[in-house]
Amino acid sequence: MANRFVLNTISYHGSGAISEIPGEIRRRGFQKALVCSDPDLVKFGITKKVTDLLDNDGVAWEMFSDIKPNPTIENVQHGVAAYHDADADMIVAIGGGSSMDTAKAIGIIVTNPEFADVRSLEGVAETKNHAAFTIAVPTTAGTAAEVTINYVITDTEKVRKFVCVDVNDIPEVAIVDPDMMASMPAGLTAATGMDALTHAIEGYTTQGAWELSDMFHLKAIELISKNLRDAVAEAKSGSPASGREGMALGQYIAGMGFSNVGLGIDHAMAHTLSAHYDTPHGVACAMLLPIAMEFNKPVIAERLANVAQAMGVDTAGMGTEEAADAAIAAVRQLSADIDIAATCPAIREEDLDRIADDALADACYPGNPREADHDTVVGLFRKIMA
Repeated sequence: MANRFVLNTISYHGSGAISEIPGEIRRRGFQKALVCSDPDLVKFGITKKVTDLLDNDGVAWEMFSDIKPNPTIENVQHGVAAYHDADADMIVAIGGGSSMDTAKAIGIIVTNPEFADVRSLEGVAETKNHAAFTIAVPTTAGTAAEVTINYVITDTEKVRKFVCVDVNDIPEVAIVDPDMMASMPAGLTAATGMDALTHAIEGYTTQGAWELSDMFHLKAIELISKNLRDAVAEAKSGSPASGREGMALGQYIAGMGFSNVGLGIDHAMAHTLSAHYDTPHGVACAMLLPIAMEFNKPVIAERLANVAQAMGVDTAGMGTEEAADAAIAAVRQLSADIDIAATCPAIREEDLDRIADDALADACYPGNPREADHDTVVGLFRKIMA
């Protein structure tokens, strides 16, 4: 069996990397960009760091900011209309996962109009054409949407999130500039950082994991474990951004891996919490990560022992089971150190059957290394009830 690996055509990394954007557009002869960015980034001038570069280089652009934290079908459809109304021929996505996921869906529908209903993109859609040319600029160190073939859209009518997986949606160019992440508040830094750690650990333990993805995931776990506490502290104090630089790279490397091998039950359950209770995705992932690791431990203990080592745990003298437990404890400690809540008070007993069914139907669940049934998932959700 062949193992497929999909990455950006080009990516730029490091402070000031956004300066490469106008040249990438000019070399390809594009005429006008639809800039997709969320309203807060526009309001606080983060998006302007990029649009000023476009202005200075004479690149025409138009703004689309009708994007919610959990982007909806309607957001995507409005974006498609905005793309056509602007006579745009490419997209610049600036923001966290919400902006980039919205841009991916817009780009796919623009070149594959038969999927205009958006719902038909769920799962692995058989699109024929690559999305509109897209440059993705993350402003958070967590989702890695700039390098993945996945995006998530919320169906408000059915109160659910659905995952779309499509090699045609990956942005051709990723600009991973830690300076664009400098405005993240501490809470967002913590939540997105734990999302990145979840990507790395789930990607390393998913059924599809293999040598190439393992290399990325173990390095990502190391970088995130070394840098996340410092990044959160820097967000609180405004001190120099060494932790943010490490997080910018770590989250991207995690994305290089999990995009190609899948995730597992943690993300399946986290998507459900976000859809039903609007729980921030990274917070949901963090709450569930040690619980998912414990559930999967019987079949991945050796891999969890490797996770412990990557997180900096001294496992000398430990057996496999003890080292696996140490990995779970290290995740719990990291989450506590950056003030992530351990429980979700919004979950109600009467909701458990519905959210368990939704989690098992999520596109991330099949990658989980251990089978779970309805009652098991209900029990896992109970572990994070207040």
